[in-house]
Amino acid sequence: MFFRLLKEGFIFAINSVIVNKLRTFLSLLGITIGIFCIISVFTVLDWMEKSVHDTISSLGENVIYVHKFPWGLNFNEPWWDIIKRPVTSKDDYMAVLNKSTKSGSVSFSVSQPVQIKYRKNLARDVYASAVSADFENIRSFEIENGRYFTPEELASGRNAAIVGAVIAERLFDKVDPVGKQVTISGKRTNIIGVFKKEGKGGIGDNGMDEQTIVPFNFGKTFINMKNTFLDATLMIKAKEGVPIQELSDEATMILRAARRLRPEMKDNFAINRASLITQSFEGVFAGINIGGWVIGGFAILVGGFGIANIMFVSVRERTNIIGIQKALGAKRFFILQQFLVESVLLSVIGGLLGILMIFIGTLVINYLYDLNIYLTISNLFLAVFISGIIGIVAGYAPANTASKMNPVEAIGFSF
Repeated sequence: MFFRLLKEGFIFAINSVIVNKLRTFLSLLGITIGIFCIISVFTVLDWMEKSVHDTISSLGENVIYVHKFPWGLNFNEPWWDIIKRPVTSKDDYMAVLNKSTKSGSVSFSVSQPVQIKYRKNLARDVYASAVSADFENIRSFEIENGRYFTPEELASGRNAAIVGAVIAERLFDKVDPVGKQVTISGKRTNIIGVFKKEGKGGIGDNGMDEQTIVPFNFGKTFINMKNTFLDATLMIKAKEGVPIQELSDEATMILRAARRLRPEMKDNFAINRASLITQSFEGVFAGINIGGWVIGGFAILVGGFGIANIMFVSVRERTNIIGIQKALGAKRFFILQQFLVESVLLSVIGGLLGILMIFIGTLVINYLYDLNIYLTISNLFLAVFISGIIGIVAGYAPANTASKMNPVEAIGFSF
């Protein structure tokens, strides 16, 4: 009996929606906009959080990065003091490499914007990184075409390079880059590999897509190692079973000794971890999340009032029918659920339209900007759930009013 009543109520709701197209559209508009605002924010947040997690995964959770600047948004000392710090150097790298007992791999890299030219094609302001041995054991990446440097190439400083997928597309279009010769800041260089495309991240990180790496000893020929603003990083990976904090403490002691810092002097370097990225963005994510709820909440509230108003109009229009139904023995529950089903149906359709708009938007954005934003199943269910709740809340008052009507008065009602 319950399902029969539900089916009849659903049929009534469908007929009402079809007959009153303009009214239905206006009712759906507020819910559609509200769901679009909330779920679009959640979709972007999911993408950003995934990007952060992917970044952490590629950097390594058991790796520390020694750099001039600390990662994150919070600094323990004034910015002007941080600026005065010396750049991480090869001497720091050699000190850790020779004295560390808790590290499994140690590597050093320096990066600088360069111009890469192949025939008439030019890639401007892309980063070239000169890397030492063990870089491939610390930084996670995949080579789609070609190979990585051999130990002999790294030691001798051979003029070889591995380029990112975006750079390869820009310079070579559909031609296979492996085996071709380019010029990096005027130095002839042989391409031996191409990184697998990673796609753009949600925190402004393009990973290895716009990176070019060369052996450290070759990079010294076109990178100014004495530049006080050089982007130099010392990467230290912990041995199996060594806690990251122990590795950090050991690295700090070695570097302080290498830089001859007295006990009362502060560290003039930063020990960074991938987890700092997450900590820095937690507050940002929370703020965006709240903003999405507030903006979408107002839109949904307006949409809820719109549905409630339309449902009161619907009750008024069908008062005679309600009276006939009750005179023929229809129970209060039947009348109540009949209008509630219509209200929920309107709200859910509005929510699904909002979801459809988001889905189309993600396709367009992914196509235009080569991003990896996707509408998740959890967000889809959340949108339907929110829409259903709004439909119940907005439709209960008019449905309850209809269910309590006196059949005699309702049959005799007229406009």
